[in-house]
Amino acid sequence: SHVHTIASVSDIYRRTMRTNTSTDTNIATFSSAFGVGQFVAADMRYIRISNLDNTNHVILTLTNSNSDEVAVKLDKGQSFIICPDLTGGVAVTSFELSASTTGGAVTNGTLTFTPGVQDLTSISAKADTASVDIELYMAMV
Repeated sequence: SHVHTIASVSDIYRRTMRTNTSTDTNIATFSSAFGVGQFVAADMRYIRISNLDNTNHVILTLTNSNSDEVAVKLDKGQSFIICPDLTGGVAVTSFELSASTTGGAVTNGTLTFTPGVQDLTSISAKADTASVDIELYMAMV
């Protein structure tokens, strides 16, 4: 086993939600202010999204402040973990997300992760064949 303790975690957010096949479900947004469904980007220290379904996969879409997107297939029963910077969270220069093309939908092609480009602004999910329950678990300072 491997244990990693993150110092100064003061807030845990855990939510189970359903995502469908017709539209992307926005599961979290990140900015400089806290609000309903919105979290402070610089405070993020751990993000885990789990597919609770035993049959269908989910497509997660991570979007940055330049509207670049990266899509990840999250298979049945699997988890996707984002490990933000331990001092700057998912804010720019701490957590970098960029794509080879800008300002559009996810396309097939080369994706690059370039230091200091854009901050993570949202995560959404869309089910494959039938509605799927997912769990969002985040730790913040």
